[in-house]
Amino acid sequence: MTDKLFGAVLGHPIGHSQSPALHNAAYTALGAPFNYVARDLQLPELAGFLAQVRADGNWYGLSVTMPLKNEAAMLVDELTPVAAAVGAVNTIVPRRDGTGGTRLVGDNTDVAGIVNALRHAGVGQRPRAAILGGGGTAVSAIAALGQLHATDITLFVRNAHKAAGTLHVAAALGVGVVLESFDAAAGKLAGFDVIISTLPPHGADGLAGEFAGIGATVQDGALLLDVAYDPWPSALAQVWQAAGGTVVAGIEMLLYQGVEQVKLFSEAGGLGTLDTVQIGDVINVMCDAIGVHRRDSHEQNMAG
Repeated sequence: MTDKLFGAVLGHPIGHSQSPALHNAAYTALGAPFNYVARDLQLPELAGFLAQVRADGNWYGLSVTMPLKNEAAMLVDELTPVAAAVGAVNTIVPRRDGTGGTRLVGDNTDVAGIVNALRHAGVGQRPRAAILGGGGTAVSAIAALGQLHATDITLFVRNAHKAAGTLHVAAALGVGVVLESFDAAAGKLAGFDVIISTLPPHGADGLAGEFAGIGATVQDGALLLDVAYDPWPSALAQVWQAAGGTVVAGIEMLLYQGVEQVKLFSEAGGLGTLDTVQIGDVINVMCDAIGVHRRDSHEQNMAG
């Protein structure tokens, strides 16, 4: 293992990201010589940056956030099956090839992050589900809901034309999705068991105001996962909770997708496959780093 290896989260804007705290806590606990930072990159800069990563040969992994996830899927050298299925990459793992060069493998741990965050919150069997937004994270949400055997998935979007690719991926995954106008969302949200908002920070503020104005109440145990975790609580999270629903903070998704990344990056960086005890320790120090409660052994096994 190289004396010093590098990792980063890439996106724009990136200053709010808690990924550096999350990852560095894990690598400190593992005693790994890994340095993980935030890099502000816009779409035109991504290809050049990845070329430099290939040339450097001293990177153990990259996290990818908006707006780079779909572009990253086209720029890496190889995609895992889940990343190929959803057409979006939130994880890039450098692998040495047989010629001494570096190949970049694109993966997607957002799917596992959503699944485990909802399971931790107590999602029921075959939930009726809705997704707000139709971008790269929405595709991951569709894949996650497919794994949870959700029924009657409704996708609320502002621009139906832009969501065509998302519907195509859903069809390829064998997940049934109904497309509806975002304008209709406020009047229908109370009827779902699970809502996943994939909108950026403040992107659902208007919807939150409309929903509050209706004065609807939601069924006991109905979950809202808002992937935007800064600022928190979001306006939508506040009105959902006020209406009697259960809120799943986006930081929970960040935690669980981050655990999957740490496993991949540890292997790529020469630490080998983490065992159950190491994974349990990693989960808890990552919880400490982002200010959420530690997981018990059952929840650790779920993520492991």
